[in-house]
Amino acid sequence: TKIPTTPAERLKFKRQHVDAKMTANDCNKKISCRNIYKNDNSCKTTNTFILSDEKTVKSICQGEGRYDSKSGMTYSKKHFRIVKCKLKSRGGRKPHCQYRGKRFTNRTIAVRCDEGLPVHYSDNDIDLITLGKENNKEIKKYVIVS
Repeated sequence: TKIPTTPAERLKFKRQHVDAKMTANDCNKKISCRNIYKNDNSCKTTNTFILSDEKTVKSICQGEGRYDSKSGMTYSKKHFRIVKCKLKSRGGRKPHCQYRGKRFTNRTIAVRCDEGLPVHYSDNDIDLITLGKENNKEIKKYVIVS
């Protein structure tokens, strides 16, 4: 049974993952200002920001993504720039979370969509690989890369 998401959950996605002006050096400031923590106020191990506007990210769920029924995720057709913020040391609690940011380009991203809007971001690194050809068409598959 699918549990519908609330407007608050949709706003949480935007707050936690969408920022066109984010840089790798902004992790500590943005995570603190946007109050991005686990439910128990401990630090998230990883948080990723998509360097794009909200409309472009939403479009993944509105025809600009490929749905994968196995994972329940929708993969972006277009590539994005992202900043991945990783916790420097475990065990930290709000507001003492320190992150190291790293910028990546040309990334396929995966989101869970609900009613045409992104509600969950997959922090896995994803790549689209070509498995081969059949009837002169490339067969491609999304894979998680480490």
